[in-house]
Amino acid sequence: MTIQQSVFELKRREFVSPNLIRIYLTGEDIEKFEHATLGENNKLFIPSVDYKDVQFPVFDNDKKRWDFANDYNKPYIRTYTHRGLDLQNREMIIDFAYHGDVGPASAWAANAQKGDKLGVAMKLGKGALYPESDNYILVGDITAIPVLSVILETLPEGKQVKAFFEVPSEQDKIHIDTKANAQIEWIVNEDPVSGSPLSKMVINFLDKVQENTFIYAASEYRTIKELRMHLRKQLNWPKEQIYAYSYWKAGQSEQDSEASRREERSESN
Repeated sequence: MTIQQSVFELKRREFVSPNLIRIYLTGEDIEKFEHATLGENNKLFIPSVDYKDVQFPVFDNDKKRWDFANDYNKPYIRTYTHRGLDLQNREMIIDFAYHGDVGPASAWAANAQKGDKLGVAMKLGKGALYPESDNYILVGDITAIPVLSVILETLPEGKQVKAFFEVPSEQDKIHIDTKANAQIEWIVNEDPVSGSPLSKMVINFLDKVQENTFIYAASEYRTIKELRMHLRKQLNWPKEQIYAYSYWKAGQSEQDSEASRREERSESN
């Protein structure tokens, strides 16, 4: 496995919707990401306010782990979706869910100036984002809209899709191109931190599901836990037909949520 670490600069930004910012990065190493899989995760290294340069981790052979050379300019590390790559215009595209300046990634996406630096690390090599299936169920909140959009955009004609997308406002109901026969149900929830109806809506729909169906779900921790438990324990779905992982946990940063993700990986085996 090859991991490419490169420094990019902000080229431009646009608000896809009030709560979704599209960032266009550019850099000398952009061609090295040509064979990365769209929709896969990448790690972003966001410099702190006091430092503009990007510091990447290095592998410590003694401790057998990735570590930083020093802590004084240690970046914030966040996980985002590899949304797109335009080699002709030399642009890497990453979509950010916008929730004000309370988090370093959201604040950077909204406030960074042209030329500001951002570190990107990603596994190289083409892979399948989702398995072959006749039917798909897509589930997610605004943090998952980027990856779910990639799935819809790449599904071939004839595939049947039922999607449940939760967004903070009516204006966040964006258009997504797809050749699949997709029915998207939009749920507006202005306060997802306090709770979400997403899992219950999906569970009620599962009674209508046909065989050979794959579900891809990404949202807040409680939603995903409830949905996964119902699929695996109540309906006995095989794990090969499920991708269900939380992208965030109410009240916790990404680093604090790592224990929750380890629990999810254990439950999925």
